[in-house]
Amino acid sequence: MQIDILSCMRHPNMVLLLGACLEYGILIYEYMANGSLEDCLFKKKKKNKRVLSWQLRFRIAAKIGTRLLFLHQTKPEPLVHRDLKPGNILLDQNYVSKISDVGLARLVPAVAENVTQCCMTSATETFCYIDPKYQQTGMLGVKSDVYSLGIIFLQLLTGRAPMGLAHHAEESIEKDSFVQMLDLSITDWPLEQALCLAKIAVKCAELRRKDRLDLAKLVFPELDKLRDFAEQNMTMTMTMPIILGCTAPSPSHSEPSVQQDLISDLQLAHSESSSAPSTPTKGKP
Repeated sequence: MQIDILSCMRHPNMVLLLGACLEYGILIYEYMANGSLEDCLFKKKKKNKRVLSWQLRFRIAAKIGTRLLFLHQTKPEPLVHRDLKPGNILLDQNYVSKISDVGLARLVPAVAENVTQCCMTSATETFCYIDPKYQQTGMLGVKSDVYSLGIIFLQLLTGRAPMGLAHHAEESIEKDSFVQMLDLSITDWPLEQALCLAKIAVKCAELRRKDRLDLAKLVFPELDKLRDFAEQNMTMTMTMPIILGCTAPSPSHSEPSVQQDLISDLQLAHSESSSAPSTPTKGKP
């Protein structure tokens, strides 16, 4: 089942499956030079990783949100990732993020007007990223991914472990002390924009699904603004390293905006759905 799904996924920001060895149960993906977001955030010293600048963190947040929205807007049914976490977000040589492990995703049928959910029997995700409602009931929906997204956003800002992170962030925001939670490895955080992303993250990680932000209507526009802000700052500081201690990547204006990304995603999805059969054909990728 995982190979069937992955072999049908062809998108610039989904990690590409190149092949598989069924005899040994091995999947072969494209090489991502900078490893996972988890490596960059939490294993910097162990793996000699560089510190991600705030500009790249904002850009990564926007990319993840855009790609997740692409999955959720898949037709005829939404595709829910189910296992969104830093370990499944990979970075290429230019620190452009791609979502991996889409093989665990589920096509979710619409069971009621404006409601999309599906009953699952087991959870495969890392515990701290799992939607609490999913843990309690096995009911999966697009806002299950939104919960995971909120936790990841907070980790991009703080560099902290996920356990209890949303609760601590919410408390610090209420006390006007969130600045104390920001990752100390970055010394030039734009505080207003960082707080904006933190508030979005906390609302995405609400315990009740109905209280979580709508990805398309509320989260996406704010991510677009944050990415624009980061790219403008990159343009103004082109002579400065974007990865601390490293050479700056190619000019950010060469990369499409979040809105352009999403338009391309939807056009690609439309063209594939009109040309592909309604049910994927089983076989080797």
